[in-house]
Amino acid sequence: MLPTLKTDRLVLRLLDREDANDAYRFLSDERVMRYWSSGPHQDIAETERYILGNCTGGSHESWAITEAGGAAIGWINLGERRPRVYETGYILGVDWWGRGLAREALEAGLGYVFGSLGARRIFADTDPENVASIKMLEGLGFIREGYLRAEWETHIGVRDSLIFGLLRDEWETQRA
Repeated sequence: MLPTLKTDRLVLRLLDREDANDAYRFLSDERVMRYWSSGPHQDIAETERYILGNCTGGSHESWAITEAGGAAIGWINLGERRPRVYETGYILGVDWWGRGLAREALEAGLGYVFGSLGARRIFADTDPENVASIKMLEGLGFIREGYLRAEWETHIGVRDSLIFGLLRDEWETQRA
């Protein structure tokens, strides 16, 4: 189970079913969901199923991104794909874009996964047109490792995918 993490402006706590109403606000927004692997949610029941099926327990867990521990404004997902190799994904409500909050949250999560969980590698999969996500990943030291053609069938059509990776040694060097 993930611990609560605190940054200068955020509290990251375990995402749970109680976050469905808040998560629905951003998961139903076309702008937020544009490059997500599924389309905007149509109702709160879909969001509840999504949280229960994909974002708690099992092989991956998620932190709710909150300001001061309150309502979820986004989340960070972490899944161990192989021993000590994690995939991360993240989403943030449009009202909080452009303030560096996703980066701040992801940075805290990376520190925990590399430090406490002993990850040797973390990777992220993003749409080639998602410029903001690419910029954030590169700013955190992720390196573009691959380009997968026609990787996803999504609500906006068949999409290519960029794979970015960050190794623990690279992370530690940046922090030194």
